[in-house]
Amino acid sequence: MDVSLFDFHLPEAAIALRPAVPRDSAKLLQIGRDGQFSDHVVSDLADLLKAGDVLVLNETKVFSAALKGVRAAREHGGGGDVTLDVNLHTPISERQWRAFIRPAKRVKESDVLKFSDDLSAHVSHKNGGDVVLSFVLNGKMSGFSETELMQAINEAGAPPLPPYIARKRAPDAKDVKDYQTVYANEAGSVAAPTAGLHFTESVFDSLSQKGVELAKLTLHVGAGTFLPVKSEDTQDHLMHAERYTISEETAAQINRAKSEGRRIIAVGTTSLRALESAVDENGLVKSGSTETDIFLTPGSPFHIIDGLMTNFHLPKSTLFMLVSAIAGLDCMQKAYAYAIENGYRFYSYGDSSLIWKAQ
Repeated sequence: MDVSLFDFHLPEAAIALRPAVPRDSAKLLQIGRDGQFSDHVVSDLADLLKAGDVLVLNETKVFSAALKGVRAAREHGGGGDVTLDVNLHTPISERQWRAFIRPAKRVKESDVLKFSDDLSAHVSHKNGGDVVLSFVLNGKMSGFSETELMQAINEAGAPPLPPYIARKRAPDAKDVKDYQTVYANEAGSVAAPTAGLHFTESVFDSLSQKGVELAKLTLHVGAGTFLPVKSEDTQDHLMHAERYTISEETAAQINRAKSEGRRIIAVGTTSLRALESAVDENGLVKSGSTETDIFLTPGSPFHIIDGLMTNFHLPKSTLFMLVSAIAGLDCMQKAYAYAIENGYRFYSYGDSSLIWKAQ
């Protein structure tokens, strides 16, 4: 499909720089199977669901992947120490990560970047602004665990805010809590599964009272989620891969619900991508841990989900293409126009939507 079909004008003022307070006071636009819209807030969620529905949450935890690294002054070439912005995005091994670095022209292979008294890294490979960092912890190049390294990174770094927020303000102490779901469990993401940011204990209590089930999986979100679609046709776009894990318990819970005719609602596009990637030849969810590069556009089949709770996404993004695959492009163009006209806030810290699969 022509990528330009997924474009729309978004006023700058519609981009949320801070979340709603409290979290569950965020607005929620329900988009029905018949294409009708209705306005709610997230705390109404239980009223929009029914007993037996299954909400699927992504338990991934964001770590402090935004680092400031100091490259010492060179012996030749003049100039003093240089501070670089480093954003980790893809793990390679227990001690190596790929990262985006700025300004890229001030660093070269074999340079050493210092992040704290305990943590530094060698630039092992460089391809423009994308580098491979080999970490050194307490002066050691090996002999430390992945957990120890992650702890040191978390202590040295800051929340990796999306570029459309980071361009306007620096991360601060509020973001440490705000840019994390209340149910985050396993560290590994460089971006939050933002649909889950709206949940509170109060929302979970109301869901439990309604008889709504919760199922959990883990997909670690990579920086590729922010990459623009540069091709003119969707079929030419190369989707980034992300690792996910679905337990035997979760797979059995979802398969049981499907067999009983109950609805499955993914909380976030990450949960949806994991579920729709894990379908076996019998249309069942299979457990396991692997990578997915699934790319869903209008016409793509959905085998598992009946609905999706998600934030409002960027023009011409793979995520806007995904929601258009669920409800139809024409419906989602109208829904986004309605959301803009009615003051809904967009992107990671923005408001929410509940989209039901079109009839």
